[in-house]
Amino acid sequence: MLKNYLLALMSFGFLNLSAQSSFVPAGKGLKQHDFLYTGEWDHRKPVQTIYLIKEGKVKWTYDIPFKDSTGTMEELGDALMRPNGNIVFCRKTGASEVTPDKKIIWNVFAPKGTEIHSVQPIGNTKVMYVINGNPAVCRLVDVRTGKVEKEVTLPTGKTSAHLQFRRVRMLESGNVLAAHLDSNVVAEYDWNGKTVWSFKVNGPWSASRLKNGNTLISSYHNTITEVNAKGEVVWTLNQSDVPQVKLFITQAAERLPNGNTMIANWCPGDVKDPKDWVGTIQLLEVTADKKVVWALSEWSNPDLGPASSFQLLDKKILKAVKHYQ
Repeated sequence: MLKNYLLALMSFGFLNLSAQSSFVPAGKGLKQHDFLYTGEWDHRKPVQTIYLIKEGKVKWTYDIPFKDSTGTMEELGDALMRPNGNIVFCRKTGASEVTPDKKIIWNVFAPKGTEIHSVQPIGNTKVMYVINGNPAVCRLVDVRTGKVEKEVTLPTGKTSAHLQFRRVRMLESGNVLAAHLDSNVVAEYDWNGKTVWSFKVNGPWSASRLKNGNTLISSYHNTITEVNAKGEVVWTLNQSDVPQVKLFITQAAERLPNGNTMIANWCPGDVKDPKDWVGTIQLLEVTADKKVVWALSEWSNPDLGPASSFQLLDKKILKAVKHYQ
């Protein structure tokens, strides 16, 4: 499975294998931000782990097995904390909601031949998730009842379910913003399937709508693009902008309130030997003028593993973090 995945990435021209960075990490290490963190395909261990970092320390973890009961490999992708402190996450073979005391209170399995790589909590009672497959389906469900409140089929390209979607998001407007990894486009849809907005970009992995109405996109191999509603590129960042840091597959990007941009830098697709993962930068924060102000490399005590997704914990969310003391 993994071999086929990497071959597919190479066929798309996504892989660029080269030496890791020798850049000395910048900023305050784990004390820079409070955040939730996950990373897929940490095959060094029998489990993959969700980490909650607060005040520079690991406050809480949750493990899933590297392979499920059928021997199928699981992958931690999306993981987001609700205002009540519960964490909603996906694992390729399904999606779940876990409480601070590690009780699963909602779960869905991906049907045979499909995968789930996108999940988003909506308030304290609903979840939006996407089933990669043929067809690919986006659903909004009430976790209390299991009722599907909304559902829309998302168009896909000709590649496997594995390469269709990673970070699909429901917007404040209620529309759905999807990064089509297999179709080289980011598109906004209403729940009738109508395309409201779109932008062509190579290999988009994630997309988020900013407060100014622009869209922030992370894409293969290592480019971050901000585009306005007219489809005009207003800001970009790629390897040439931060030569002191080796970028790999930038799986996620988030714009901070201060205007900085934070990036998840996932290395296993490029760095074949896990021994060489150590020393690479997992999370990166840059200013609008592309100055590196934080470069996190935590591969021991704690070993956070590869970086797929993160959530910075704002003041509203931090009220829930008390459950993890």
